[in-house]
Amino acid sequence: MSPLVRRWLLRLASAAGFGVVAALTAVQPAVAHVEYTSEDPTHADPLEFFVDVVTDPVNAALLLGGGVLLGLTVVGYLWRQPLRRDVAVFREAVAEYDDLLPWLLRLSFGLPLVGAGFAGYFISPTVEPSGTGLTALARLFQIGLGFALLFGLATRLAALVGLLTYLGVAIVEPRILFAMEYVPGLIAIVLLGSGRPSADRVLETVARAEGTVYGTFDPVHGSTESFRQRVAPYREYVATVVRVGLGVTFLFLGIAEKLLAPGDALSVVAKYDLTSVIAVDPGLWVVGAGLTEAILGLALIIGAFTRAGSLVALLMFTLTLFALPDDPVLAHVSLFGLA
Repeated sequence: MSPLVRRWLLRLASAAGFGVVAALTAVQPAVAHVEYTSEDPTHADPLEFFVDVVTDPVNAALLLGGGVLLGLTVVGYLWRQPLRRDVAVFREAVAEYDDLLPWLLRLSFGLPLVGAGFAGYFISPTVEPSGTGLTALARLFQIGLGFALLFGLATRLAALVGLLTYLGVAIVEPRILFAMEYVPGLIAIVLLGSGRPSADRVLETVARAEGTVYGTFDPVHGSTESFRQRVAPYREYVATVVRVGLGVTFLFLGIAEKLLAPGDALSVVAKYDLTSVIAVDPGLWVVGAGLTEAILGLALIIGAFTRAGSLVALLMFTLTLFALPDDPVLAHVSLFGLA
């Protein structure tokens, strides 16, 4: 397959995936991460709520002023580029850790899978298997899959099984889409493999050494060589998969979690008295947070200020964990890892 065809196929797949997410967002005003901490949410019509908030003179002035300030900051930075040398050195510094990216991804998804298995939910805390037998099976599956990723054992196979299982569950339980970061994360692991340090790397070294007993019956690495060769040309798209996947997740959560479910979001604002932190209308908290996540998601999708956007995402996650003490930290490790 030519590079041009692969490039267009990737664009088509990205557009199709984005269309699916947009459609789900439009028709499914479901709950998301705020459900972990919301208490007694009130029903609010999303459109009416949004119009009421943005037409309030004070809120409108704050939103418009924030947008203008953001635009002027971006234009001023692009015009002056005061951190050009800093950015160049930073890129060189982080490039030294490229070979550890597979390890970072394995940790980012292996740990929350093990945690979900022990906690009893399936990937997302909003999805709890019903029935004793199904719950036990879900727990064992996630713990086994998580440890396989953590150890780097049969890594690509484990990630592929996890990805197919996630997509299968999404058909019957759409709420799992609120943990949609698992899709780009597991795809990236399938493309990258285990990296180092990993059990795969150690066992493969033993298997390829001359005269080893293990090399005579190695059950994994010889049979996966053809698969590795097939996916090798697509490794260059890992950064795109991670970036677009994280961006779509932010866009989806910003819209579905806050703008389409303002009652849940308002309950969180009230529970933690967030208006005492920044004294604005509670509705502006919800709309502002939703728009911020959506704008950040769009910026990541198109690849604008990617590293800066990722740093903003990390800051948002960190502040959320400190501000919401009863928020399940493990459920966000995967998002931390992608960022």
